[in-house]
Amino acid sequence: MSAAVPPPSPQATPAARGRGDACPGALRLHAADDGALARVRLPGGVLSTGQARALAVAARRLGDGDLHLTSRGNVQLRGLPEGCGAELAELLDAAGLLPSREHERVRNIVASPLSGLDADGLRDVRPWLTALDAALCASRDAVGLSGRFLFALDDGRGDMSGLGADVLVRAVPDGGAWLAPGSVRVSAEDAPRAASAAAGAFLEAARSGGRRAWRVSDLGLSGSELARLVRDRLRAEGIGHEDHPEPAGCADGPPPGIVGDAVSVHIPLGRLSAHQWDELTHVAAGELRLTPWRGVVLPTAGAAAERAGALSRLGAAGLVTDPGSPWLHVGACIGRPGCARSHADVRGDAARTLDAADDPGVPLYWSGCERRCGHPRSGHVDVVAAPGGGYHLTAAPAGRRPRTAFAADPSGIPAALAAITS
Repeated sequence: MSAAVPPPSPQATPAARGRGDACPGALRLHAADDGALARVRLPGGVLSTGQARALAVAARRLGDGDLHLTSRGNVQLRGLPEGCGAELAELLDAAGLLPSREHERVRNIVASPLSGLDADGLRDVRPWLTALDAALCASRDAVGLSGRFLFALDDGRGDMSGLGADVLVRAVPDGGAWLAPGSVRVSAEDAPRAASAAAGAFLEAARSGGRRAWRVSDLGLSGSELARLVRDRLRAEGIGHEDHPEPAGCADGPPPGIVGDAVSVHIPLGRLSAHQWDELTHVAAGELRLTPWRGVVLPTAGAAAERAGALSRLGAAGLVTDPGSPWLHVGACIGRPGCARSHADVRGDAARTLDAADDPGVPLYWSGCERRCGHPRSGHVDVVAAPGGGYHLTAAPAGRRPRTAFAADPSGIPAALAAITS
């Protein structure tokens, strides 16, 4: 569900953050209607098969048994009982999933999931990922970042460029890296350190302005002001840089199927049963890469025929292997019964109307209430449950005013959708 995100407005308005950042983590659990929720950060969405098995053990022993993928390539465990925090931390720590307890909520890094597995990227970003994560875990200042602050590492294909990251590093054809905010070129060797420096500039700006800022957009600064702050920070840390235009192009995530030396599947609504997770772990050759589009890329060993066999096995387990599947264009929050704020079982309603609605050409995102948790930043149709029943639909076609419709019940969604997207 990727979409281009507009640059910060020259007259951006800072968001009002009247309370502390309550973003859940692996150690700070969130109370939900279906039990406690833990969010395990997986920088770049990468985890070894051993770590994947450890998460499955935690889900079975402590949670609802399922693994829930997020729009940042992380994993959530739901249905956790009260008082399980110590046991969960012990399981995750033993698997190497808690390299720093102080930093576990700020290890928010997305990275091109096919990097190094096909010929479309300009470089393998794994060294950047490893170095940036290590730098974050070693930084005392980084503890001050919110659980929502996001880094993105793009191997040059443009798949990370539309995700609205606070700090983006993108490989460029001359062998260097483009950094935003700042809009500068740095050397490939300096890229992880430059990303960390850009986060430091954000923290400094938030402190000097006396603001409680979770994201760069909360600062309320123009693009030129942000660029100046980042360049000053790079200069102070001795990181060479020069003006460089933003690289062109914005790509989608990997489609289901065989891609390069990997198999790619999509997870309907991001929820994996224990059996499906086991099948992924069985097929993977050493590691899994979870994507920001609630998919999984599995580097595989062997010939093309073996990859085809692996894809068939995963399809039989109920995972999406067809690049034409309508599930690729549908997302939803957790809804009822997991969330007390939700007015409807949005996931059940989304599944029931999947085949009845014509493809509107843009993704649909179902939300149980006006908070619209997890919704894409742009380029989608909002389907929001109303307090008294039914759904409000809103589409914002390019260059046109938003169009709205109301469906009194899920059966009316297809007609309402057609009315606002035709």
